Amino acid sequence: MPLVLVLAYVGAEGLRGLSWSFFTELPAPVGEVGGGMANALLGTLLLVGVACLLSLPVGLLAGIYLSEFGHGSRLASAARFAADVLSGVPSILIGLFVYTLVVVPMRGFSALSGAVALGVLMIPIVMRGTEEVLRLVPDSLREAALGLGVPRWRAILGVVMPSAGPGIVTAVMLAVARAAGETAPLLFTAFGNRDWSAGLDQPIAALPLQIYTYAISPYEDWHRQAWAASLVLVGLVLILNLGARFMVRRRR
Repeated sequence: MPLVLVLAYVGAEGLRGLSWSFFTELPAPVGEVGGGMANALLGTLLLVGVACLLSLPVGLLAGIYLSEFGHGSRLASAARFAADVLSGVPSILIGLFVYTLVVVPMRGFSALSGAVALGVLMIPIVMRGTEEVLRLVPDSLREAALGLGVPRWRAILGVVMPSAGPGIVTAVMLAVARAAGETAPLLFTAFGNRDWSAGLDQPIAALPLQIYTYAISPYEDWHRQAWAASLVLVGLVLILNLGARFMVRRRR
């Protein structure tokens, strides 16, 4: 029931601020009415895309190791514990961590540092999700491949991974949904931008940042746009979560 009320309220308020210009125009100057969030929409896609490039190889390889090679290993136990702890760490601490290690050495906020922060949040979700779905693959498939003389690494890549494909995609979609809605780590890393981003080494806008900035402003038009951006973001996260549930049911 609370979810329905939240979605209904966000939908009712957000529809008032949605327009074609919202998706195609840059933010209007401070105090002026109109404008849009095209830069924030593109920035969110760019941040999540780069975060996927940084986190998916690490998360997938770690999940494969834990499932296929880490049985009874102290390293595997430590990795699982670290992933579980990282999943529960407040995202603002991840932002501070990346600020210290990336923003300060680069001497400026950037899209890259924001993507690194989101990637760190995604790794434990992808890692543990990959491990769990690989464990659900029947051992008979592994044994059949090995019995045919197939090297173990080829059996994993050619037999085990395709069998667990829908589950892995589900884990990735859940990780993307988590990253797309984060605001706190981006405050310390990406910082925001009212124009198009000039590159990965420059500050960049994102929907969560724009929502935060507009929501605390004194301008009524910005409040309407904040609700519109909230509706778009909720829709994106909802689509990803529904897609993940569909993949799980399809696998069953």
